[in-house]
Amino acid sequence: MVKTLTDQNRTLFACEACGFRYPTEDLAQRCEAWCREHRSCNLEIIKYGLPPTDSSAAS
Repeated sequence: MVKTLTDQNRTLFACEACGFRYPTEDLAQRCEAWCREHRSCNLEIIKYGLPPTDSSAAS
């Protein structure tokens, strides 16, 4: 389940596994599914995202 974040008057969706933030919920869901299955990030997905921040990174 992805997190919904508001950042500078825009909505972003964060992968709960790695913390990358995306402009669409679909990208965040794809990232999270990949992260959980492969225990890694997919370069073809994260190129659309913003790196995690301390507050959005998975604990």
